[in-house]
Amino acid sequence: MVNMIETQRAYEINSKAISAADGMLRFLNNNL
Repeated sequence: MVNMIETQRAYEINSKAISAADGMLRFLNNNL
């Protein structure tokens, strides 16, 4: 059960990081 919670947390952190990177790339593309 604890393992599931840790996996969920890691997944959430990863998807936040990915969407942050995605937002940055979009921002750069719009400004170039």
